[in-house]
Amino acid sequence: MNRTQLGTTGPTVSRIGLGAMGMSGAYGASDEVESIRTIHAAVDAGISLIDTGDFYGAGHNEMLIGRAMKERNRDDVTLSVKFGAQRGPDGSWLGFDGRPEGVKSALGYSLQRLGVDHIDIYRPARLDPNVPIEDTVGAIKDMVDAGYVRHIGLSEVGSATLRRAAAVHPISDLQIEYALISRGIESDILPTARELGIGITAYGVLSRGLLSDTFRSEKPLAADDFRAHSPRFQGENLRRNRELIEVLAALADEHGVTVAQLAIAWVLGRGDDIVPVIGARNVSRLTETIAALDISLTPEDVARIEKAVPADAVAGARYAEAQMAQLDSEA
Repeated sequence: MNRTQLGTTGPTVSRIGLGAMGMSGAYGASDEVESIRTIHAAVDAGISLIDTGDFYGAGHNEMLIGRAMKERNRDDVTLSVKFGAQRGPDGSWLGFDGRPEGVKSALGYSLQRLGVDHIDIYRPARLDPNVPIEDTVGAIKDMVDAGYVRHIGLSEVGSATLRRAAAVHPISDLQIEYALISRGIESDILPTARELGIGITAYGVLSRGLLSDTFRSEKPLAADDFRAHSPRFQGENLRRNRELIEVLAALADEHGVTVAQLAIAWVLGRGDDIVPVIGARNVSRLTETIAALDISLTPEDVARIEKAVPADAVAGARYAEAQMAQLDSEA
């Protein structure tokens, strides 16, 4: 497994990371035994970056990872944890808490659920509009100084916020959606991150499964699958997006790879400072993901892919309107 450094100040991690959100019900029912098998297989394969959030399954995801890591060497894994999203008992979203007191309280609970004495990268899941980013990052810096956190990351923030945060403490990486059909960061956010020496951990690389063989045919979504409420998976949008995937599938067939592997390879080719975080929920998907590392795309291949699936061709926003309004990265 090749490795790369996150930014100029972050940890060295595997070229691909494992995103664990889907193991805690975000995409419908999940299999806990298979989830732990997948985490073990990822670590055994050399994947060192595991990403979670304290609000994934209301803490379930952290406890799941904690159980899995009891059977592996803690030092082999870089744990990336998002915090601050507030959820009700019915799963509803209630906003974000970036207050310094909230930062430190959330960290204490995460350490307990994960069963570790430090978190490698700690990051606010979103920007709290009521709290200056300097205050939120300053509170995490206090936890770095106390030894509970190793590095500070950010998630879904724009260039101005990146600059303000980096003035308080070095930022290892920005976690943000980046995919063949989600390329909004290319115009401003990505150049700013590179200027500041901040790495990119790219989530949504497969656009929540849209860039795969899964949705090439009719696939009903469970009521508790959050994609059922996502614009890109709705009605006419989904029909149009399926047409894009068929075009991409033809190119994937030429390379003898899957649609998902081609989509991952495209992101990998955007630069060594970009680490795709892939949400494999079972060992077979993990195996498919890792194989994407062996795909070598020429400049001609990339040009054909981007011509076949232009950046503005996707139908529908990446989140519902209310969630989009909460993204500093979209401001």
